Amino acid sequence: MDVTMSASSQLPSSSYAPDRNTNFQFGFIDLLKVVAAQLIVLHHLAFYGPMADYVRPVAPALIDWLDSYARIAVQVFLVVGGFLAAKSLSPQGNSGIADPMRVLWRRYMKLVPPFLVATGLGVGASAWAAMWMTHYSISAMPSALQLAAHALLLHTVLGYESISAGAWYVAIDFQLYALLTMLLWFTGSVAGRRSAPWLAPVLVVIGVTASLLYFNRNSTWDAWAPYFFGSYGLGIIAWWARDVSRRPAVVALLLVAILLPALCALAIDFRSRIAVALIVACALVLVNRRGVLMSRQRLSWIRSFGRISYSIFLVHFPVCLVINAAFTRFVPPQPLYQAGGMVLAWAASLVAGAFFYRWVEIPLSRLSARAFGREITLPVTATA
Repeated sequence: MDVTMSASSQLPSSSYAPDRNTNFQFGFIDLLKVVAAQLIVLHHLAFYGPMADYVRPVAPALIDWLDSYARIAVQVFLVVGGFLAAKSLSPQGNSGIADPMRVLWRRYMKLVPPFLVATGLGVGASAWAAMWMTHYSISAMPSALQLAAHALLLHTVLGYESISAGAWYVAIDFQLYALLTMLLWFTGSVAGRRSAPWLAPVLVVIGVTASLLYFNRNSTWDAWAPYFFGSYGLGIIAWWARDVSRRPAVVALLLVAILLPALCALAIDFRSRIAVALIVACALVLVNRRGVLMSRQRLSWIRSFGRISYSIFLVHFPVCLVINAAFTRFVPPQPLYQAGGMVLAWAASLVAGAFFYRWVEIPLSRLSARAFGREITLPVTATA
């Protein structure tokens, strides 16, 4: 299993007042997500086929690249996820979460209800596709325990097959958010924000280093948060380093905390996914500190697509599966026709994501917001 996505979701920070630079920065984040989301959809089209199998002989380099490398776009969502989690939970790098269980329950209620709807769509899509083709990408009818494991985000930990591609990432996203939440609660309880404001950042740096040098090099950990915390933690540190009000010496230390563990990890064991995570983290810092203005129209277009990225992530696989099955059953196995099917599946995934956002994600988010008596913004991730 390799890493997309998902993503990560965003919670508001009432203490953070947007300005011109902030507008560009979050427009830049949306741009990253838009590009990465498209790569993930195309990766799944190339990886799961069978349309891509017919296209490969005439475009082997393109299909092989999408199959092998496009999935690295998940690093964008891991880094951005850490960046936005720090914005929500610890804008200034301080410890102190009084009620971690409430924070995690709010997070769970944001991620899981739309995820369960998409899981149901995945079950239906597999049953539909099975009538038209036989293929390894079609999941068997899930058991009650398998569905329960998905609902609890424990499917990868318990060894159940994911019902839909990318389902594992929702669980990892929650694990990472929970790990940061508990770290901030622990440091606040033990040391207190005033006595040791440096403790949480130091522990994050230690966690990033341990992840990059050990856990991320051992695939047996890939169902657990420590495997991915290196990339996620780079995003957390990037949020703290991007603050133009910080003293230059503190910013320099934070930049060292981003660069040193990642460069050492790459020198010891080069992994392209870690190189991409490092580039994204550095870009997030530089964009905020040396922003370039974007036109309001362009920013609006990017944000519109960025908002639906989580919905695209959730529904694109069922859509692609059904279209693959339809083209296998009813369309000649010629590269040109099958390439058209891939383009159709990609476009249909975007349309389905927009509908899912409007009719599923928004209503469920409003219900969750009412339950907690506060407004929450919608998840904004996508992944492999």
